[in-house]
Amino acid sequence: MPQLPFHLDDLRRILREGAGADETVDLDGEILDTDFDALGYESLALLETGSRIEREYGIALADDALAPDTTPRALIAAVNGELAAAPPA
Repeated sequence: MPQLPFHLDDLRRILREGAGADETVDLDGEILDTDFDALGYESLALLETGSRIEREYGIALADDALAPDTTPRALIAAVNGELAAAPPA
């Protein structure tokens, strides 16, 4: 199981692998506080992203962690909160 903490680069990798990237959005830019909808990720893409995070990290995310108006910063915080609360492997 991957280790704490979950970083923006982890999220970028999972977004690209699972849902791809909009050609008009620079995922390598300052995206922490830009909501996923503005980044071109609709709810289906976020569900895929959430499923990949859950499988890879062995956690369960709340539905509101994957809303289109959520930002990468909020999702990273949610993932790290779940990882911190998870029992040791």
